[in-house]
Amino acid sequence: MSQDAEPTTVHGLYGLLEGDQVIETGQLFGTQCAEEHRRSAVRLLPPVLPSKIICVGRNYVDHAKELGNDVPTEPLIFLKPQSSLITNGDSIVYPPQSSRVDFEGEIGLVISKRGRNIKPEDAWEHVFGYTCVNDITARDLQKKDGQWTRGKGFDTFCSVGPWMVSKEDFDLTKTTLRTKLNGELKQEGTASQMIFDVGAILAFVSSFLTLEPGDLIATGTPAGVGPMQPGDQVTVEVEGLGSLTNTVIKG
Repeated sequence: MSQDAEPTTVHGLYGLLEGDQVIETGQLFGTQCAEEHRRSAVRLLPPVLPSKIICVGRNYVDHAKELGNDVPTEPLIFLKPQSSLITNGDSIVYPPQSSRVDFEGEIGLVISKRGRNIKPEDAWEHVFGYTCVNDITARDLQKKDGQWTRGKGFDTFCSVGPWMVSKEDFDLTKTTLRTKLNGELKQEGTASQMIFDVGAILAFVSSFLTLEPGDLIATGTPAGVGPMQPGDQVTVEVEGLGSLTNTVIKG
């Protein structure tokens, strides 16, 4: 969150949202501070500032098939830069280099503690909480380049929020993900449809890189991805996590 002061001043803090009050916690894993703010008096920033944004491609069978791709035999991993982060209410900038920009609604998980070579059965110990993610993609550039850095990495191409819910307060097995474009339902899926579950994802990723507290993992998108145009409004809804809405503007 940021506390409103001078328009040019942004104070990045973590806080606990309780009704209409935001209680400062200082750091993501910090202890609760005494200072409280009205929710209307602060601006909610992306709920995490990860050292890396790790994404799982083609983690739903129907999504892999809709783009004419084979179903992967192991997690397909790519990264997004921290500079791509935006949050609820921010604008998605449609870059002039692309002629097709797609939405991809996803469930994101946030890492709680450092880990390498994590066993699937120990994955729960490394999960702090969950949030909504829109993995925005310049589909034409993704196909043209052959690797995904540019097509996935533009500024504003990773919308996250509006907040994060702790693992104790969210049941991944009993939630539904929906993506709507201008109010029309485009995607609907559940975590049970994932090819690789959280344990498999964390075990695979941590086998080649170290996960740090606050790192964000986008767990993949169900079928129904599609293009957006400037002026469109896209919403990612996850039951128990809230709604993440952004408007597309011309770059």
